[in-house]
Amino acid sequence: MRLLLVEDTDELAQSVMRFLRAEGHAVDHAPDAATAAEAMAVAEYACVILDLGLPDGSGLDVLKARRRAGDRTPVLIATARDQISDRIAGLDAGADDYVVKPFDLHELSARIRANARRGQGLPETRIALDGLEVDRAAGRLWKGGQELRLTSREWALFDALLGARGRVLTKAALEEALYAFDATIEGNAVEVYISRLRTKLGPSVIETRRGLGYVLP
Repeated sequence: MRLLLVEDTDELAQSVMRFLRAEGHAVDHAPDAATAAEAMAVAEYACVILDLGLPDGSGLDVLKARRRAGDRTPVLIATARDQISDRIAGLDAGADDYVVKPFDLHELSARIRANARRGQGLPETRIALDGLEVDRAAGRLWKGGQELRLTSREWALFDALLGARGRVLTKAALEEALYAFDATIEGNAVEVYISRLRTKLGPSVIETRRGLGYVLP
């Protein structure tokens, strides 16, 4: 998934990004409100992890502005503010979830996945698909009862297609799911991962729509 982490404490941001990237997510980092607003305006994210206390303003103001602009991206507030009134203010501003620092990284990851699924309109975690059994929450899948192992990038691409089930994703959209802003993108990366997935999952699972992109029927 393509994620945006809005966090001004560099040490915490680096720790969260290392963890999420190890899980196969593409993570952009915004250290302040201005950068966060710009990123949310130009990129499509599966989920935004938003701190409230930023050096140039409030995360709540960023959230309110994006909601007024019609942005429905799932937003998970992650902040040290633990008063009930702060939680209510965040949720009333349009946040989808709230965690208090210090948080467990595994719980944060689970909340991100849950909110991203709800944002896609696909809250279920166990899915049967063309002979496959998929557990999106655990990032696992089976074929004929045998578990298949995917690399983090293979899973990221497959999960992006899974979240858009029945809708064609362009090569550019899949690149966005795989790579953060500062990453170097190889020209044929999407094709390489699609080929690897077809080898593991079966040739008919992912369809190519010529001139358009790829789709899970």
